[in-house]
Formats: sequence, C-alpha cells, structure tokens
Amino acid sequence: MNFAPLPSVDVATVPADGLVLDVREDDEWAAGHVEGALHVPISDFVSRFGEVTEAVSEGHRAYVMCRVGGRSAQVTQYLVQQGIDAVNVEGGMLAWDGAGRPMVTDNGSPAFVL
Repeated sequence: MNFAPLPSVDVATVPADGLVLDVREDDEWAAGHVEGALHVPISDFVSRFGEVTEAVSEGHRAYVMCRVGGRSAQVTQYLVQQGIDAVNVEGGMLAWDGAGRPMVTDNGSPAFVL
C-alpha cells in the first residue's frame, strides 16, 4: 500500500494570519503557544473534531503543530484523509521558537517550549 507523502511546511512559510492548530497537551500549551492558534490536544482530538472542521471550513489551510512534529504528523494525516487542507509544520514549536517566531502565554509570563 502506498501512502502519499505527508504535506509539510517550514515554520518560516506559515503566514502570520494562518490557522495554526496546536495539538499539544494543556501543560505544553500553557508554557507557550502561537497567538491565535486553535488548541485541540491530540488526546481530545476525535471528540473535538467538529471545532477543527468549523475553523478550517472558512477556506483556511490548517497548519498543524506539536512540540517537534510527531503528533502533528498523525493529526495532519488524519485531516488530509478527511479531505481537509492541512499541513504538518516541520520541527513544531521547537523550530518555531528557534526561528524567532512570536509566542505568547495566557497569563502573560514569558513563553517557552515545554
């Protein structure tokens, strides 16, 4: 059985107004995340799938992110199989932080990648 290569992009190509889907767990999200990202932990993904389809249905591409790219790759593959325009962000939040892209926290403390 052949699988199509997983669509993926470099952090530098994620548009500032792009729909970032963060699939990390709550503690990772709290430490630091992309401002405006949709947070749906992979552990809740199936039960909250409707939130994702609602956000993406506006003709947006979903830029799926986790810490380094493993969990987001699984979610990206699932979304693509559902006919959703989704791409895995290579290197995840570590690459995002390493590229100097902005991160925020909900409580205003300095953001970091957990």
